[in-house]
Amino acid sequence: MSHDHDDRPQLTAAQAAAVLNPPAGRNGGDLVVESLQGLGATTVFGLPGQHALGMFDALRRSSLRYVGLRVENNAGFAADAYGRITGEVAPLLLSTGPGALTSLAALQEAAAASAPVLAISSQIPTAGLGGGRHGYLHELRDQQASVRDIVKSVHTVRSASQIPSAIAAAWESALTAPHGPVWVEIPQDVLLAETTLPVVSAMDATPRELYPRPELTIAAAHLLSNAERPVIIAGGGVVRSDASGKLRALAEKIDAPVVTTFGGKGAFPWEHPLSLRSWLEDRHTTDFLEDADVLLVVGSGLGELSSNYHTFRPRGRVIQIEADAGKLESNHPALGIHSDAREALADLLEAVERREDPAAADRVRTVLEKVRVRIEAQELTLEQQVLAAVREALPDAAPSFWDMTILAYWAWSAFDARRPNTMHSAQGAGGLGYGFPAAIGAAAADPTKPVLAVSGDGGAMYSIAELATARQYDLPLTWLIVDDGGYGILREYMTGAFGETTGTELARPDFVALAESFGVPAVRTSPESLAADLGKALAAPGPSVVVLPALLRMFEPTHL
Repeated sequence: MSHDHDDRPQLTAAQAAAVLNPPAGRNGGDLVVESLQGLGATTVFGLPGQHALGMFDALRRSSLRYVGLRVENNAGFAADAYGRITGEVAPLLLSTGPGALTSLAALQEAAAASAPVLAISSQIPTAGLGGGRHGYLHELRDQQASVRDIVKSVHTVRSASQIPSAIAAAWESALTAPHGPVWVEIPQDVLLAETTLPVVSAMDATPRELYPRPELTIAAAHLLSNAERPVIIAGGGVVRSDASGKLRALAEKIDAPVVTTFGGKGAFPWEHPLSLRSWLEDRHTTDFLEDADVLLVVGSGLGELSSNYHTFRPRGRVIQIEADAGKLESNHPALGIHSDAREALADLLEAVERREDPAAADRVRTVLEKVRVRIEAQELTLEQQVLAAVREALPDAAPSFWDMTILAYWAWSAFDARRPNTMHSAQGAGGLGYGFPAAIGAAAADPTKPVLAVSGDGGAMYSIAELATARQYDLPLTWLIVDDGGYGILREYMTGAFGETTGTELARPDFVALAESFGVPAVRTSPESLAADLGKALAAPGPSVVVLPALLRMFEPTHL
């Protein structure tokens, strides 16, 4: 077997000399950062630890920008947001054992939201690997076992020469649809050992494209072209694959109403005549979706929240486009198309015949009016006032990151994201503490725009340490903390289920004084002054905190 090398770039004499005489003083950590640079990384997140010091020392010799957070889980949330905002891989450098384990909740959210996070963890020295009980600091019998259920792929390194290949393979995995977190681990001694390998330069980790099979596109196009009442559910896959333009073109070509899931916020224009918005936790919307004779689901697994807590029972044909093969038909029988949302929508757009339905916009208006009447009957004016104030203060292009808190649950259904890929929350895995560290990652990704984080007082306590990070890097972000003295939604759930609460009431600090002690300007606001105070904070350079003491209530669910 012969290989044709003629098309490969030829090294100049100077380049050849550099390869043959690499700089002295390099170690395995240098191979890590050189690999990341060779793949196009510019920013890394993380937290140093004893076994990982080889990587962190090598950062000093690189052009990579390091954003260090104070808790590994928060570093994971920051990397998650960076990946969502940029669509690029976000490297996350971690230490062994406790450091690695503390990142797991963030990696679960990245997996649920398809965020391309590349976690590179150190390991105990090679001599301690294999499950023996040697008593090394941070030792786990099988560290990989703790992450295998969460990440897309695990890549193990046992020698310096394996480092570039392992990182390239992980990088490709993270960016292959569906995007997701991946894990690389490297023993301490491999990171610290001096290396004479040439400097890593030519790296290629191009992700595989995931195209729809043509016979499935033809079948789907036939169903949609001949449907009487087609409807589209647009999920997070539309946002992740940057397919909102194709989605709109398809909806307009076949006059199909569109509802976006909570993960798909911004995928379709809120004020469009065909927009059902995001009222998925509403029986009027569920009824409308059930009445569709053909339902196109793009980039959603129709999980608990997207199916109105599994009360949704489609009566028509379902077409499901999904990059995660495991989600195809996982909840409802469908014509399952395993594909990246953008590729599948592009092919469908060409294949469908134009279909005109002047009544479609009227049916959408009818549903939205029913929803409005239902919500207004509950006299939740404070909640709607607060959400409107946030929308008024937030520039259209500014990204927002919402923790698991009552105002966020309102926002899932009722907030106009205005632009694709600007509104993000932790609704994938549902863990607390996401909002503020995620906003740090987004601000690091694009410091030209202000970033908003929204938390309750309970969720805020997970992230207080990161006020120091925001100040240290002088990031342009504003943290809105809605202070109701406890875990507000759990208070509602427990009161509804048991008539009283346990463990939901919280002592908390003076958030304004606390923020100011970090050198972060803060203000206490009211519902009436929220729009002005928030707008002022977002317009100011650097980090800021706005505290809103308010007891918000959820709208009544329709699935019970």
